[in-house]
Amino acid sequence: PFHCVVVLWSCFGRSAAMQSLSQVEQLCERAYTSQDPVERANAEQTLGVFASSAEYIPQCQGILEGTQSPYAQLFASSTLLKLISEGGATSQTRLELKNFVLTFLFNKGPSAVNFVSTALILLLCRTVKLGWFDDDNQRDIVQDAAKFMEQASVEHYFLGLKILTQLVAEINQPTPGRSLTQHRKAAVSFRDLALLNIFKASLSSLQHLHRNMSSEVRLREQALTLALRCLSFDFVGTSLDESTEDLGTIQVPSSWRSLLEDPTTTELFFSIYIGNTPPVSSTALECLVRLASVRRSLFTNDAERTKFLGRMMNGTLEVLRTQKGLDDHGNYHEYCRLLGRLKTNYQLSELVNIENYTEWIQRVAEFTISSLQSWQWASGSVYYLLGLWSRLVTSMPYLKGDSPSLLEAYVPKITHAYITSRMESVQVVIQQNIENDPLDDTGELQDELDSLPYLCRFHYDKTSELIVSMLDPIVAAFSRLASTPPDDPRQYMLLEGQLTWMIWIVGAIVRGRLSSSSAESQEGVDGDL
Repeated sequence: PFHCVVVLWSCFGRSAAMQSLSQVEQLCERAYTSQDPVERANAEQTLGVFASSAEYIPQCQGILEGTQSPYAQLFASSTLLKLISEGGATSQTRLELKNFVLTFLFNKGPSAVNFVSTALILLLCRTVKLGWFDDDNQRDIVQDAAKFMEQASVEHYFLGLKILTQLVAEINQPTPGRSLTQHRKAAVSFRDLALLNIFKASLSSLQHLHRNMSSEVRLREQALTLALRCLSFDFVGTSLDESTEDLGTIQVPSSWRSLLEDPTTTELFFSIYIGNTPPVSSTALECLVRLASVRRSLFTNDAERTKFLGRMMNGTLEVLRTQKGLDDHGNYHEYCRLLGRLKTNYQLSELVNIENYTEWIQRVAEFTISSLQSWQWASGSVYYLLGLWSRLVTSMPYLKGDSPSLLEAYVPKITHAYITSRMESVQVVIQQNIENDPLDDTGELQDELDSLPYLCRFHYDKTSELIVSMLDPIVAAFSRLASTPPDDPRQYMLLEGQLTWMIWIVGAIVRGRLSSSSAESQEGVDGDL
């Protein structure tokens, strides 16, 4: 439109290379697609004038309004993000920009290419975050996104979910150039004013989409991602490192209590897991891992907490009964994490009092043994299972009441399965020439071995007898081959690998001597090993 060219003209006067909107489009296309580094650098340098000052915000908006080129739209969006992030814009400019981007997304977002709509949503959320305390209209973003989801268009619904998802992520992470105090002030206000409503919106969407299984998978995936972002929010400023596998207690506000005590919440996520395939199913399990990690004090009383634990255990039990989805690596890994969280956040005395505990512990034991034997497939997930059992064992001295833990029946079997499966793995590695030898990954190996002493010392006499019965023949055979080299070098490799495993295992057990009354009585067994 002529208006857009007029708006742009004030900028073009500064650069003879820019004489029309079409030239801007050509430069943007070169900047993003040219294979010639010199041509690309020249285009970027010429376009760089737009990012030099907040004065050019109207010109960038003019480009967005007037162009049909996705590269020009991406350039304008990225430049606006840079300008707004540098802090030169006034509160009025931020509010106008928010309304401009919302209008653009509503009218043109459904037909825009994905990278353009993604860039615009990031711009929108950054603008809202920086202007959170400017005006009440900035904080109306949840209602603004809801208007997208009220439309009949699938594309509008999807954009509404994406806006809320990116908003939670944007508020949750520090913005370069802003202090940690500024970040936490905005995050706390957002947590108190908006986050619960966003989580409720994600649950409503999931319920609707789950009932309507003909809906597009991307909608269910986006709604689940939104729920996961809400549950992963840094509620109290602990800044947990998301790159680590360990998940701390989630400090959900008390205002979330009724929603999390509602049985339909956990049932919804288990139902979504059962009824879908990855990545929807694995994301549903991630949400359940977060739910299993909410602080114990959130619940109204012990009875409500017990009901919640019962729903979690019954849900995981149903998965073990049906084996639904456990043939997928992503599902399998998240399911193991979920089992591990149940003991991390709850006491053994609480677990044993759940109605189906006997079947649950039996099936978890069978699942663990199967995982240990399938070491090639489940290696990255065994850590959580061994951690679960080690925490169960260490809770035994504090178990009171008449309800049996049944650990005596299953822990020795799990210990036996771990040791024998690792010994058998050596032959498999040699025969099949497997590159990923478990012994080579010392980090993962050490994580597994950290839990082993608790399991082995549970019935230490029997475990030590097993180890000695396996270790003595290996040492003898290794000594013979050392003096008389074998015709087949694989015989030496086999014994060397098995002996290496034994040294790792024995070293872990002896190093993990427990500082308890039983430690002194076990010194003789330590010495034998």
